[in-house]
Amino acid sequence: MTSGFVGRSVELGLLQTRFQRVAESKAGIALAIRGRRQVGKSRLVQEFCDTAQVPYLYFTATKGMSVSESLMTFLTELRCSGIAHDPEALPESVGGWPDALRALATALGDTPTIVVIDELPWLAEQDDVFDGALQTAWDRLLRQRPILLLLLGSDIHMMERLTAYDRPFYGRADNLVLDPLNPAEVGRALGLDAADSIDAHLITGGLPGILRSWPHGLPPLDFVQRECRDPAAPLFGVPESTLLAEFPAPDQARRVLEAIGSGERTHATIAATAGSRSGALPSGTLSPILQRLSTDKQVLSVDQPLSVKPGKPALYRVADSNLRLYLATLRSAQDLVRRGRSAAAYELFTRRWTSWRGKAVEPLIRDALELTALSGALPWKEVGAVGGWWNRAFNPEIDLIGADRSPVANKLIFAGSIKWLGTPFDRHDLAELTRAIAVVPGFEARETALLIVSLTDIEQTVVDSVDLVWNASDVLSAWS
Repeated sequence: MTSGFVGRSVELGLLQTRFQRVAESKAGIALAIRGRRQVGKSRLVQEFCDTAQVPYLYFTATKGMSVSESLMTFLTELRCSGIAHDPEALPESVGGWPDALRALATALGDTPTIVVIDELPWLAEQDDVFDGALQTAWDRLLRQRPILLLLLGSDIHMMERLTAYDRPFYGRADNLVLDPLNPAEVGRALGLDAADSIDAHLITGGLPGILRSWPHGLPPLDFVQRECRDPAAPLFGVPESTLLAEFPAPDQARRVLEAIGSGERTHATIAATAGSRSGALPSGTLSPILQRLSTDKQVLSVDQPLSVKPGKPALYRVADSNLRLYLATLRSAQDLVRRGRSAAAYELFTRRWTSWRGKAVEPLIRDALELTALSGALPWKEVGAVGGWWNRAFNPEIDLIGADRSPVANKLIFAGSIKWLGTPFDRHDLAELTRAIAVVPGFEARETALLIVSLTDIEQTVVDSVDLVWNASDVLSAWS
């Protein structure tokens, strides 16, 4: 197995820097850490607490627990944490969060201390006065003490609201967004080459909870075959738990998500698939759901065609590639594993894998190109955005468009194609690309550069005819 703590050296450094500032100034600092479920927020903070070698309190809220039960649990954790000089002097019970936070302040001494409140949105959900009580306690009692207060939450929208301008804690906490591990971090953790690192990232979504179960150096398909022996394996269990936590009931929002996960991309096809016997979901119902899933829950990504003219339609995809793979393939494979048909489950996965990967890798490669462009490492310094282009008929559909800005560009810098299959990019592929890009608004035959990204070899005649060629190593280097 991949041993110990995976990645996060940058994030650990940020936490250590803030704690050093607390120790030097003897004043409190608050940091709100948010990120999608299973991204490793709790594991990161626990690792930091373990390595800091100072007293710390780690309190985790429980969804659905009553306020009185949460308060009793908090006091118990406070009493056992070791941060209180006289635990016996702590109250046995309190009347609410103002009293509990006052007890915390009283327990703190002059030693720099870490206090963690995990799953904070659930406390705000239980008690309407929690946000205000936290703000009052911070302003009057806690910020004058040498405390690093870490506030964690998986409900991204509620964590964003915690420090919004119209909320009590506005201006009192820094924000740290914890993203999944990037492909380079995945590759380093698993000891894989560039192509396998990208595959491993697509399979796991960069989620540490899955990566920790991946034996070092094991190729991606061998890992999936190994996981198919166990219906409770992390490859299945992590996305399943995420789905159940975010969408516990099979309501319309979950049907919409599952429709997108199964491959539907446009408003019309999502409405048809997520509908019922009475017909497709009405636009007045679907549009708010898509808005909530993309903006509030951030479980969906929305792609717009990029050119010098506004374009339609928008395309939707599940943001987390592991959850996307679960909805498309892994859930069906898990059902077979539960029935004792491991070989059939793996065969199902391999049958769908190549075509799924070919589409799933596209946004990853666009991100890699954009990161490289913004670092100034592409031949074209004016590139500010990378996307794709399509018309309403999806004929043609261009994988790569580089432009000076998005969503509507002033100028197209490059256009290109991605071939992430087992066959070389040949002159027929180039001819198809050349015909297709001619209709993209803003494309100029002798001005817009051509770019090819391929998993395998590229014919030399193609290399000689385009401006830039990328392979898996080039993609991975964007995060190095």
